Amino acid sequence: MLNYNNPSLTLISSEVRPGAVRWRSPSNIALVKYWGKHGVQLPRNPSVSFTLDGAATDTTLSYSVREAPGEGVEVALYLDGELNKGFTDRTQIFMEKLLPIYPFLKQLSFKIKTSNSFPHSAGIASSASGMSALALCLVSLEEELFEPFKDRAEFNAKASYLARLGSGSACRSIYGGAAVWGTLASLKSSSDEFAVPVTESLHRVFQDYHDDILLISKSEKSVSSRAGHGLMEGNPYASARYAQATRRTDEMLTVLREGNIERFGEILESEALTLHALMMSSHPPYVLIRPNTLAVIERIHQYRADTGMPLYFTLDAGPNLHLLYPNSVAAEVKQFIREQLLYFCEDKMYLADRVGKGPERLEVSEQDLAS
Repeated sequence: MLNYNNPSLTLISSEVRPGAVRWRSPSNIALVKYWGKHGVQLPRNPSVSFTLDGAATDTTLSYSVREAPGEGVEVALYLDGELNKGFTDRTQIFMEKLLPIYPFLKQLSFKIKTSNSFPHSAGIASSASGMSALALCLVSLEEELFEPFKDRAEFNAKASYLARLGSGSACRSIYGGAAVWGTLASLKSSSDEFAVPVTESLHRVFQDYHDDILLISKSEKSVSSRAGHGLMEGNPYASARYAQATRRTDEMLTVLREGNIERFGEILESEALTLHALMMSSHPPYVLIRPNTLAVIERIHQYRADTGMPLYFTLDAGPNLHLLYPNSVAAEVKQFIREQLLYFCEDKMYLADRVGKGPERLEVSEQDLAS
């Protein structure tokens, strides 16, 4: 097992000046789903995802020397400008788990300001973008306070490892294009402990693929993804599912290399429905799909049958649909969305997104440097 524990990463407090680090990190959409985990945030099966562009979290991590020494981590998290106790508590727990890796965290006081470009906790992987942004801030902070990494690959691997400890799927958001998380025999660089990029092998048709997210509901999910993963332990179909996901990840990587859009769509839609079937067969069972989700799926099937357009859907752990299609049919598909699908969306809202280039380090404002 990989071990980043480093008791030597401590500070001479008198030499530390207040500062801040800021990253924007995107969400990702799993093409083959990770559902079920073991150990410390390790996946029961490999998964592959597209990294998005517009759906992202902007996080600023401000720090200063802690006035009074303590054993835990001193942190306050502000979501959209408001102190959020629930997210503060969750972030504190996450950062305290990192103390064997970053013992200096208990020497500093942190203020985190974060905002999303999309509704959080609605099944658009806000934990993936949020935790990956925070992980990137922490690894950048390590570089500022200690030594730079030898290369970007080493930096990204550690950020992906840390992000995974906060939210499993967050480890895939560290990379642009496409990423694989989970050990796969056909991919020697793959690991359960961090994600690896597979962007260089993407066929050109997938490099600018669209993903328009229909906001069927902006409400918070009734069952969190964390709880859903836990329910897989008693699911009667779990073993068969893990084997299926491994086969499908292998096949999806071949599809992404070869540019087979039709097979891409077949796997994509089957994965979405399989994920929600697993939820409905859990004990206790639960349903996150809404009536309008099903109505839109029926419209998509009919549209594809009538026009032959390569428009396919997927779902994360929520009611909102991701519509994936190549750039070559963007004008026709967007017209279809506006004319036939927006009626089913809350406030007639959707997010026009596409495959993105990955996280971006941003400049810190003077206000954050001063706070």
